[in-house]
Amino acid sequence: QVRLEESGGSLVQPGGSLRLSCVASQRNFRTMGWFRQAPGKEREFVAAVRWSSETPRYADSVKGRFTLSKDNAKNTMYLDLNNLKPEDTAVYYCAAGNPILTATEIETSYYYWGQGTQVTVSS
Repeated sequence: QVRLEESGGSLVQPGGSLRLSCVASQRNFRTMGWFRQAPGKEREFVAAVRWSSETPRYADSVKGRFTLSKDNAKNTMYLDLNNLKPEDTAVYYCAAGNPILTATEIETSYYYWGQGTQVTVSS
């Protein structure tokens, strides 16, 4: 059983930055990603990357502001959130699985989920 543990969520002012981290207890999957769920909304895709790739995929809403990176040796994935907006407020979840490329953004493609970390953007 793979365990995913997120950290880094916090309260931040609009325009601010945060770094989220996700550590996997083992790496028997191809892809790690981030999803988020805002109050009253469905969970949505944010970004994902294959361990074998250096090219993450991003949701249009975060392109140019969020950067996903990874440290394969540490089984760790990072999400740098910059120029944060109030609409980025959500619980951010780390996920892992083996989605085919065309299903990377689909929540049900992922087997393992972290407990979530809260990001609140407010002045």
